[in-house]
Amino acid sequence: MVGVMAILTTRPGPLTAVEKSRLEVAARSVADRLGPGTGDQHAAPPPLWEARETVRVGAWDWNIHTGDIVWDDEMPLVLGISPDFFDGRIETWRRLIHPQDLPTVVTQAEQALRQGGEYMVRHRVRRPDGSVGWVEARGRIIEGDDGRPARMVGRLWETTEARAAWDSVGRALQHMSDGFLAVDSSGRIMYVNERAQELLGPSGDLSGRALWELPAVGVPGLEARCRRAAVDNIATGLDVRSPTSRRWYHLRIIPVPDGWTVYLSDVTEKREKRARHAAEERAAAERTARIGGLTRALAEALTVQDVVSAVAERVLPLFGATGLIVQAFGPGGVQTVESVGYPRSYVDRLRDQPENSPLNQALRDGVPKFIDSPQELQAHFPGLGAFAALGGKRAWAFLPLLVSGRVVGGCVISFNRPRRLKDAERGLLIALSGLLAQTLERARLYDAEHHRAQELQRGLLPRALPLLPAVTAAACYHPASEGALGGDWYDVIPLSGDRVALVIGDVMAHGLSEAATMGRLRTAVHAFAGLEVPPDEVLSHLNDLVSDLGEDFYATCLYALYDPATGTCVTSCAGHPPPAVVDPDGTVRLLDLAADPPLGAAIPPFETTELVLPEGSLLVLYTDGFVESAHRDIDAGIAELTAALAIPSDTTRPASEPAGQRTWSDGQEQTNEVERLDQLCASLTSAMLPELEHTDDDAAVLVARVHALPAETMATWTLPEDPVAAGQARAHIRSQLAEWQLDDLVMTTELLASEMVGNVVRHAKGPLRLRLVRSRALICEVYDGSLTTPRIRRARDTDEGGRGLQLIAALSQRWGVRYMFDGKCIWTEQPLPDAPPTHTAGLAKG
Repeated sequence: MVGVMAILTTRPGPLTAVEKSRLEVAARSVADRLGPGTGDQHAAPPPLWEARETVRVGAWDWNIHTGDIVWDDEMPLVLGISPDFFDGRIETWRRLIHPQDLPTVVTQAEQALRQGGEYMVRHRVRRPDGSVGWVEARGRIIEGDDGRPARMVGRLWETTEARAAWDSVGRALQHMSDGFLAVDSSGRIMYVNERAQELLGPSGDLSGRALWELPAVGVPGLEARCRRAAVDNIATGLDVRSPTSRRWYHLRIIPVPDGWTVYLSDVTEKREKRARHAAEERAAAERTARIGGLTRALAEALTVQDVVSAVAERVLPLFGATGLIVQAFGPGGVQTVESVGYPRSYVDRLRDQPENSPLNQALRDGVPKFIDSPQELQAHFPGLGAFAALGGKRAWAFLPLLVSGRVVGGCVISFNRPRRLKDAERGLLIALSGLLAQTLERARLYDAEHHRAQELQRGLLPRALPLLPAVTAAACYHPASEGALGGDWYDVIPLSGDRVALVIGDVMAHGLSEAATMGRLRTAVHAFAGLEVPPDEVLSHLNDLVSDLGEDFYATCLYALYDPATGTCVTSCAGHPPPAVVDPDGTVRLLDLAADPPLGAAIPPFETTELVLPEGSLLVLYTDGFVESAHRDIDAGIAELTAALAIPSDTTRPASEPAGQRTWSDGQEQTNEVERLDQLCASLTSAMLPELEHTDDDAAVLVARVHALPAETMATWTLPEDPVAAGQARAHIRSQLAEWQLDDLVMTTELLASEMVGNVVRHAKGPLRLRLVRSRALICEVYDGSLTTPRIRRARDTDEGGRGLQLIAALSQRWGVRYMFDGKCIWTEQPLPDAPPTHTAGLAKG
């Protein structure tokens, strides 16, 4: 709003509807002239208002019930007529509209009234003096008290100059080699260049007509295609055939603001040429049908010997040839793959043939060479007659083997007598060389693809297992005898509080897809484990993931979570074989887990099993391929595994050092433990998977020795739900870190604990508990009874709070939150001075 206009009348009583309409039009006109605001009287007007000074805009108000139209003073100027010409009747306004545009204007108005939307149309006006101008009108519907359209108000501005500018552009387009049409948003043709007139007809017959109504381009669905192109803002094209000239045209339809541009080009010759080419291809296909038997033989060939045998049996007799040599590029250069009809002494000397030999030229240039006789060979390749005579042949066809334009080898077909091949025979031999090249290259690509797939699977499995205070682990993976890709995987994932997740799984079936699925599941397990999700919920999320892959995807999985502070191990299983536990005294037992279905077929929730593992216990996880084979069912295999674990061995016994004295001070002791577990994996694999036994499934085994946290490395205190709790926490920390000789970490640990305890007192609820753990890092944990999630936020300069978690993130090496059934724990980790590395350099055995 730019102001208020007050009108004083001398006549008492309310204004009539007509008077109100006139005043509204006058108010809008005054507002347009005043601009967007008063402001600085000397300030430059905005660009929009500068534009309004150069473009005439009139306002109008149409009473739908009476048919009366109210204009402002600008309307006659916009239309280029005398103010006295218009008498306020709708019929007078209709006479001003160009007859060819009147149906469009009426249609747009009726549509706006019917749908209650915006009214917008561009059309020509025919003035009383016979001149023609262009205008654009826009309006909106105003409803009456009964909710039905009562009035339509809007603006009208002159666009004649814009049309003139378009006409100047049209002169530049007039002599284009392609036909060009400009079409407005209603489909009417606004401009046609000379070439389009030659193709479609005179301009007078085209202008103002709808594009899709022209007989020359009238194809079903053209309007819908244009509308869809405008909505998607993507050009489209199609070929149409004129019903009169019977010639083909290509229409390129490009959406532009307020319409489309259409390019036309005559493609009749191009289509005829394409049809002739197709006929030639059909003829060539009929010619090659005569060697269909050879094609089938090459398609069924699996080995290089199969390929050479097929060529020798089917190609040589077809041409009366008696010799065949196949060479291919290898790591050491050109190598003879196989030969037929040549003495071995001659084949052995092929590697010493001169550089200018016809076969070497064919390999170098990729162009076949045909030699009809020894005389022609001597004439073109002097000095090679004696060498060629050793092979006993009298005519040759030297054919390069090309795949995708690349020479991969060469082929020599030879004859016992001089032989001049016809052009058709030469063409057929060249075609056969292409088939031979494809067959040989297919075998090479298969080997390369198989090698990459194996590398992919090795890359998806852990290359190194972490060295952790709570778990020492080793693993072994054994592929199937057929070399097919499998879906077995395993993992050792360190979590907060020195807890460790042990995972093993098996995607059913084999192949690249299954290997990729295994990689996805392993990545998902890492993600869910990092979020501190309980084992049963991890399997529930994995079940959803496998179910989304399709009905043919299934997988088994075992997820075990070991807590060294309590010695407890919580496991959840989805159709996987039960793990074995070797107690410190050598007793072997299988865990009795709930028999939940595999992932993809299960219905959550999954059952959990909790047990306490004594210090030094050995947990053995394995896949079904490790205990099951064609000659042994799974129950017998599990029995054999437990028997192998029960055999007394240094690899199954825990270290003799008591748990309370184990420190892994220099890492060497734990490295030795890893080597013992590697030996255990090797002995178990040798016992369960003999080299001579055929296995149809891949197999994996993961062995892990658990270590409880010594009591002297942990300290726990209960704190009051009071602001004094932060001071008590700092006092406990100073005392305990002094006892652990970690005085350098006192200040940062006090700050971390103060922030975490303060957050609990202000935003959570008790019971409140503080725990310190000295391990590979100094762990500070604060427990409370609330499930609210702390989140880092960016505090503004004027905020009094909101920086606590930022401080925790800056002072700690890692921090996070884990949830329990009765609350949560906020934890931080700080590196200890001279702390040993957390990962070994060794690879998981496979």
